[in-house]
Amino acid sequence: MPTLTTAEAAARLGVKPDTLYAYVSRGLLTSSRGTGGRPSTFDADEVDALAASRGRRPPGVAESITTRLTHVTADEVVVRGHRLVDLARTETPDRVAALLWLGDLDAELPEAAPDEAVVASVRSLVEAMPGDPRPVDRLRLAVAALAPTDPWRFDLDAAVPTGLRCLRGMVAALGGLWSAISDRSEDPEVLRTALVLLADHGLAASTLAARVAASARAHPYAVVSAGLGALDGPVHGTASTAAYRFLAEALDDPARAVAERLRAGERLPGFGHSIYTARDPRTEVLLETIAGTREAALVGDLAAQVDGRPGVFPNVDLALAAVMHVHGMRPDAGEAVFAVARTVGWIAHAIEQYAEPGLRFRVTGSYVGPRPSYATGSGRGVPP
Repeated sequence: MPTLTTAEAAARLGVKPDTLYAYVSRGLLTSSRGTGGRPSTFDADEVDALAASRGRRPPGVAESITTRLTHVTADEVVVRGHRLVDLARTETPDRVAALLWLGDLDAELPEAAPDEAVVASVRSLVEAMPGDPRPVDRLRLAVAALAPTDPWRFDLDAAVPTGLRCLRGMVAALGGLWSAISDRSEDPEVLRTALVLLADHGLAASTLAARVAASARAHPYAVVSAGLGALDGPVHGTASTAAYRFLAEALDDPARAVAERLRAGERLPGFGHSIYTARDPRTEVLLETIAGTREAALVGDLAAQVDGRPGVFPNVDLALAAVMHVHGMRPDAGEAVFAVARTVGWIAHAIEQYAEPGLRFRVTGSYVGPRPSYATGSGRGVPP
């Protein structure tokens, strides 16, 4: 039986914890008291039933989604029972992909390399894009070009090898992720850590888009394309670019960079989060890869300047921006790292969604636009 914490149940109902416990005292909900000092929990189905009776649904989705993949709480991320921060310090992206796709870190991924001639052709197409396209734009084109070359893409029972061909093909089409974002020597530990930390983060907007596509039985390449589309916005996948520019200003004058944003009433790029309340657990782990640098120290300095402001703390986008500065990466490099990393998560959610009934998501719209007018005596029905 799925259960919810007090914070999760309150969020699902759109009320404060005090109101939640008022529901319990009035008999509208039941709670189970934890043992050994553990907090109370609530039956998820009972909470959903109360939410439905009051005309509420979980924010942003048409129905509750049950998943065994990733659990994001107010201060922690757990991936199939493993703390994400532990995985990021010890595991490789391939082993985390095996965990997400197959349920076991030690599971062996299939041999699923894309055809070399196909990759060479797609890479030529990507390199021929005019101007100076962002790496994430080149990834989007690569996925679209790779899809029709894979005759097995519609076999959803083989989503793991298909997803792996998509992932490896899109990176190969860039000529390698690191070379696409930096002219300096590669730091494998930095890239390994970032790719693991960003692999999945629950039902974020791009992951929800990927699941909706999978619900319509779209193949893995189409699922990744859906995720890439939803990712390309200032409050999601491109947030690290804004954080990079903010950090560039702060490197010259930290106090002024913060003061100018606060004076203008703007949110500090790279600070705060919609789920975490006091810290982003991913931030510290990523900053460990650049410990001792001016940029890592600057993040700490900026955090100290806004200490005490509720909900204002460095998030993983600011840590990624600091990494980008240290390694001379492009200002938009974080978007590509995010996209490649999150592709693993999108495919995992697609595999999970394929096991569910098709076309599961259907949001009901409330029409508020103009209505047709009826001429008097037209005989075409009753006026509205």
